[in-house]
Amino acid sequence: MAIYRFRVSFEDYDDIIREIDIKSSQTFKDLHDAIHKSIGYDPEKSSSFYASNDQWIKNEEIAYLPNQRKIDRGVALMESSKLSAFIDDPHQKFYYVYNFDRPFDFHIQLVKILENDTKEYPVVVKSIGEAPKIFSNILGNPNEVTGDEDEDYVEDDDILIADEDELNSLNAREDEEEEEDEESDEFSDEFSDNENYESNDYDD
Repeated sequence: MAIYRFRVSFEDYDDIIREIDIKSSQTFKDLHDAIHKSIGYDPEKSSSFYASNDQWIKNEEIAYLPNQRKIDRGVALMESSKLSAFIDDPHQKFYYVYNFDRPFDFHIQLVKILENDTKEYPVVVKSIGEAPKIFSNILGNPNEVTGDEDEDYVEDDDILIADEDELNSLNAREDEEEEEDEESDEFSDEFSDNENYESNDYDD
């Protein structure tokens, strides 16, 4: 049984590196957990590995905690997908997205294939740099995320786009409301003028 050594780096922080040895028979969930144990993130977040080419173009997806749309599509699951089944190249690359709500992107590359020994795997064999802390996306409230999701966060799938007829109808209603407001203002001005006029007559 072979041992894979993967180099893991952040896409936006390439000076932060972890190298992890793991058995070829272990799963992507094992690798997922090892990555987050090494950088201190919560592994219980929806995430995905993607088999990729040398340009980091994403191909087949291997998911953890997928949404219903991915489940319906038959996406491969990390916990039931062995690493060896997705290794086609001695320098195989995987593009990895952690936490789709507040994503961090990683580059993962197979850098060495070793012979099995008696160690327990996975194991971190190199650690360079401290992983960036995860902060809330709320402007003006940079509290560190503790696992609770923002109530105002909206998934892309939940956003409805109005069609042209709906937009025209909405604009027409807004125009009518503006005309009514203008008429109301004119009536108010006229009423105010009459009051002033009557008041002046009384004073005389």
